[in-house]
Amino acid sequence: MLRGAQIAEAGLTEWRKLAQGLHARYLIDDFAAGARFVAAVGEAGDAIAHHPRMTIGTGHVDLELVTADAIYRDDEGAEHVVEWVTQQDVDLARRVTGIAADHGLTADPASVSEVELGLDTRDSAAVAQVWTALLTGDAASQGRGSPGDEVRDATVRVPNLWFDDAAEEQPAAQRWHVEVYVAPEALEQRVAAAVAAGGTVVDDGSASGLTVIADQDGNRGVICVDTSTAQQD
Repeated sequence: MLRGAQIAEAGLTEWRKLAQGLHARYLIDDFAAGARFVAAVGEAGDAIAHHPRMTIGTGHVDLELVTADAIYRDDEGAEHVVEWVTQQDVDLARRVTGIAADHGLTADPASVSEVELGLDTRDSAAVAQVWTALLTGDAASQGRGSPGDEVRDATVRVPNLWFDDAAEEQPAAQRWHVEVYVAPEALEQRVAAAVAAGGTVVDDGSASGLTVIADQDGNRGVICVDTSTAQQD
């Protein structure tokens, strides 16, 4: 796996690191243009046996590049197989950028986003089995691409589910929260929009890149920016 500084040094101006992967959005005039672009990207992926996740939407094509079997080494030197960005993702991102230029497409990096779920619990190993069954129906989703109990569906049908440690004294009023990953340049506008809608900034400094927003009932969500790659912008 590549560290944030290594990803930043790659200078991928049309891509943004959100959660585990690299994300890009390219604007298209119509579905046919998107299909031609996707086909060309597919051929580039065939050449190295590695492909991005791609979705054609109205007026855009979204791509995510992530390696399913990246190697993470913890502080004790133990190795874990995780989903993360590797050199092959960086290389293919550069190739996709070139393909987009050949097709006359414009990137819209500020519009990319990724949604994940978070659950506060004191026993993730126990509750993860329940949520794995409910969310994916596949027991192998528990711990897939992660050194912990996180739930990740291999087909990406549902958002990833993270588990955060809950303090003994923590009230049970809200154990769930939504984590929304955005591009660094979109953070200020996203926070301002939430506040204008009646939300309150609860915390914007205790953790790097995280802004906690509460709604009028006190329910909290987190807007996340990957600060480790900020120098690329």
